[in-house]
Amino acid sequence: MARRDRREPRRRLTYAAIGLLWCVAIVAGALVGLADTFGAAPLGKSLSYSKTVLGGDGHLLRAYLAPDGRWRLPASRTDVDPRFLDALLAYEDKRFYDHSGVDPVAMMRAAYQLLTRGEIVSGGSTISMQVARLLEPRRKRSLYAKYRQMVRAVQLERALSKDDILSLYLTLAPYGGNLEGIRAASFAYFGKEPRRLTLGETALLVALPQSPEYRRPDRHPERARAARNRVLDRISGNGIFSAQELEAAKAELVPSERKPMPLVAPHAADDANAAFSDQSIIKLTIRARLQRRLERLARDRAAALGDVMSAAIVVVEHETGRILARVGTPDYFDVDRAGQVDLTRAVRSPGSTLKPFIYGIGFEDGLVHPQSLIDDRPIRFGDYAPENFDQTFQGTVTVRRALQLSLNVPAVSLLDAVGPSRLLARLGEAGVRLKLPAHETAGLALGLGGIGIRLVDLTALYAGLARQGTVAPFYEQEADPRRPARRLMEPVAAWYVGDVLRGAPPPPNALGGRIAFKTGTSYGYRDAWAVGFDGKYTVGVWTGRPDGAPIPGLLGRTAAAPILFDVFARLTGQPKPLAPAPEGVLTARTAQLPPPLRHFAGRYTAAATGTPDVRILFPPNDAAVALQSSGAAIDPIAIKIAGGTAPLNILVDGMPLQSVRGAGTVFFAPVGPGFVRLTVTDALGAADSVTVRLQP
Repeated sequence: MARRDRREPRRRLTYAAIGLLWCVAIVAGALVGLADTFGAAPLGKSLSYSKTVLGGDGHLLRAYLAPDGRWRLPASRTDVDPRFLDALLAYEDKRFYDHSGVDPVAMMRAAYQLLTRGEIVSGGSTISMQVARLLEPRRKRSLYAKYRQMVRAVQLERALSKDDILSLYLTLAPYGGNLEGIRAASFAYFGKEPRRLTLGETALLVALPQSPEYRRPDRHPERARAARNRVLDRISGNGIFSAQELEAAKAELVPSERKPMPLVAPHAADDANAAFSDQSIIKLTIRARLQRRLERLARDRAAALGDVMSAAIVVVEHETGRILARVGTPDYFDVDRAGQVDLTRAVRSPGSTLKPFIYGIGFEDGLVHPQSLIDDRPIRFGDYAPENFDQTFQGTVTVRRALQLSLNVPAVSLLDAVGPSRLLARLGEAGVRLKLPAHETAGLALGLGGIGIRLVDLTALYAGLARQGTVAPFYEQEADPRRPARRLMEPVAAWYVGDVLRGAPPPPNALGGRIAFKTGTSYGYRDAWAVGFDGKYTVGVWTGRPDGAPIPGLLGRTAAAPILFDVFARLTGQPKPLAPAPEGVLTARTAQLPPPLRHFAGRYTAAATGTPDVRILFPPNDAAVALQSSGAAIDPIAIKIAGGTAPLNILVDGMPLQSVRGAGTVFFAPVGPGFVRLTVTDALGAADSVTVRLQP
C-alpha cells in the first residue's frame, strides 16, 4: 500500500509532463499558423538612437542622448567580447541558433519546474521573445502578452537573421535608468567599450536586464553582486570557463556609481553634430587616443601656467590635410577657462609667427638668400621705428640668424620691400582667414602681429611650408569634400624657410634640429604661440587667457614651445625627417652668393635714428607702476611727454591712443595688471618708447 502511495505522485508528474509536451506542441503549431494574424511585427527600423561621433580609429569620441532622453547606442556581435555572447547564450538561450523564436524544451522545463517546485526557477523566454517584448513593450504581464511575444518572436525569426535579432537585443536590453544596450551600460559602469570585458563584468551585464532597476549597481550594489554570482554559478557547468576564472570573477568589485559617457574632442563633435544633424553616426578624422593624450597635456600645462590660463592644440597630417587632434580648451566644463569656447578658432594676434612668410616671399622674389646679410640697426619707416623684443640690436647678421632669433627690424625691412598688402593677399590666396583691426589697412606692423588669425589657419600656413609651398585644405569630418591644394610660395622658398626654422633655438630641456618651428608673443603679452612641423605632421599651439587679458611674462618660447615639443614626443616619439631639398636650392656661403644677394640694403624711408627729439619723461622705461582704483574702475595713468614737433601721436601697445598738439601730460586707462608699451611719435618721425609693468 505504501509503495502504491509513493508511485502515485510520480505517475501524476509523468502525466503532467506528457500533457505539457502535448500543450507545447499544440501551442507551437498554433504560433506558426497564427503568426500572420497579428499583423506585421515591429522590426526596429524606426528606432531612434543616440547620435554617435566616431574618431578616425573607430573609437567613440562622443555620444548624444536619443530624442527620448535615453542612452541607446547601436551594437552588433562584433562590438562585444565573444565571451559575453558565450555567457549570455549559456544563461539566457542555449538553443538560440536552433529554435525558430520559441524554444519548446525551455518552456517545458520552466513549466515543469513551476509545477514541481511551486516557483519560477528558470524562464522560458528566448532572446527572440525578449527582443519582441522590447520592440513592443506592454505594461501588464499576462498569458495573452506572453503568447503575443511568442507570435512576434516567430515573425522576427522569419524576417531577420539570427545576428540581426542578437544586435537588437544588444542595442535595446535595459540596464537601469536611461541606459539601453550593452555599449551604453559598459561605458556607464566600466568606462569602456564592451569589446574586452572581464568575466565578472560579463556576468554582471548578463544579469542586469532581467531586473535592471532592482539590480542597478549604482543603487543596489549588493543585489547586483548577488545577481552576478548567480549567473556565474549557472554557467559554471557549461565548460566554457574554468573554475579558477569563475572564482576570480566572483572576487571582482561591483561598480558603485555610473561613469560619464565619453567626451573626447567635444568641440569637434559639436561642430559635426551641427553640420550633420540628420545622421546618427558621424565619422571624424581625429584619433581618439592621441586626442585624449593631448587633452591631458593641455590640462596639465594650463594648470601649471595659472588658474585662468588656457591652451589650444591642433595636429594635422600636412600631406592630406587630415586633422588628427584638435584641443579647443583644457576642460570643456571649466567655466573659469571658458571651456566651451573653441580657442583653436578664436581670432588672436599671432605675434612674430608670420615672419617666416615674409622671408619666404623675399626668397621667392630673389631679394635675399638664407646666407644674405641684413642689418639689425635702429631705423625708421616714416613714423614707425621698430625695435627688437629685448630692445637691443645685433648689427649685421645673416638672414638665417635674423629669422631664427626672430629679430624685428630685419623682418620689417624685408616686409617693406615685399609689401604688406602683397603678404596679406598671398596668405589670403592660400585659404587663410585674416582679420585687420577696424578701420586699418595692411601696414608694416602686420609682420609683428598687427592682425588677427585663428590657430587652425596659422597651422595651415605652416603645413604649407612643410608641403614645400602648397596648402592642403584641412578637413575633420570624413564626409567633407576634398578640395584642391592652394599655392603659398615656390618650393625652393618654402624649403629655405623650413631649413632655417629647423635651426631655431629649442626651449629648455629639448633637442633642437629635428623639427622646424617658430614662436610668437602678441602685443601686451596676451598670446603665446608655437607652430612647427616635421616630415609628416604639423602642430600648432596657443596659450593665454580666454578673455584676452595680458599675462606678465607670457612668452611663446617659454609657455607654448615646450607644449609643442611635448606634442611631437606624444605623436611620433622620433620626429620624421623633413622633405629633401627641391631642385633649384642654392647652397652657398655669403661670399659665394651673387653680389645682389650678399647684402640686403632694403629701401628705408628715413635715415637711422639717433637720440629722439621727443621723449617720454614719465613713466620711465622698465618702471613698475602700481595701479590705483576709485571704486570699480582703475584710475588713469599719466604719460608726461617732452620735446618733439607737433602733432604728437601716442600709442599704447601699438594701438593709437590720441593725438596732441604738443608736449605735456596725457592719460590712458589701463586694462589691468601686466606689461604695457607706450610710444610717442612726432610730425618729423622721431619717436620714443618705454615698457612699463603695471602691478596691483
